[in-house]
Amino acid sequence: MPPADHQPGTVATPPSDEVLRKQTFGNLESNLGFLEPFLDASAEMLDIGSGRGPLVYVLRSRGYRIRGVEIDPSLVAEGRSVHGDLPISVVDDERLPFEAATFDLVMSFDVFEHIPNSDGHLAEVWRVLKPGGTYVLQTPNKWTNVPFETVRWRSFTKFREIHCSLHNYWQLRDRLARHGFDVCFHDVPVVNEFFRGKVRQHLGRPGLWLLEVANPDRLPMPLRTNFYVSARKHA
Repeated sequence: MPPADHQPGTVATPPSDEVLRKQTFGNLESNLGFLEPFLDASAEMLDIGSGRGPLVYVLRSRGYRIRGVEIDPSLVAEGRSVHGDLPISVVDDERLPFEAATFDLVMSFDVFEHIPNSDGHLAEVWRVLKPGGTYVLQTPNKWTNVPFETVRWRSFTKFREIHCSLHNYWQLRDRLARHGFDVCFHDVPVVNEFFRGKVRQHLGRPGLWLLEVANPDRLPMPLRTNFYVSARKHA
């Protein structure tokens, strides 16, 4: 059943790949590559922090049953102006407007680090997942993101206003485990056109040089720039 604030409407002309990339806050190419083994045509899926809805749009266009939630209504409106009608609900906080054991797969990308009440968020994810269901997420590594954001904002404290829930490898593993998930970190390459463009924008040529010297895709998992994690709810 569609969310309460979802109204039927017309479907817009499919956006170009460039439009999709511009509408996405994170690395859409890497995120889709990570998701591929978890996708199932019969699964009920939820995207948390859908933003303008590019991921929901892509997966629905491939025939998957996916809904989304987003805290910013202006982003939902922008997305619908490009993608047409999408089943994305507007929420006020970490609470999810769905019954318990609704979804086989819950996902979030570049979202977890923004949620002040990460324990409340994980409790809600656990609640709406079916037994044996999986939460897949991508979130920046605290150890690498803090230096990057410090340079980006030219401030030692401003990053906390946005990335208020950064975790390192062990913190993220232990927090998920405390909520009853079996945790697995995945080796997902992130250095692509999007990633290089972000480094070029914020760090310039020195950043691109550093990227060649210390490619994050070759670093040990605890030092990766981004964590891709699957967390399976106990059956």
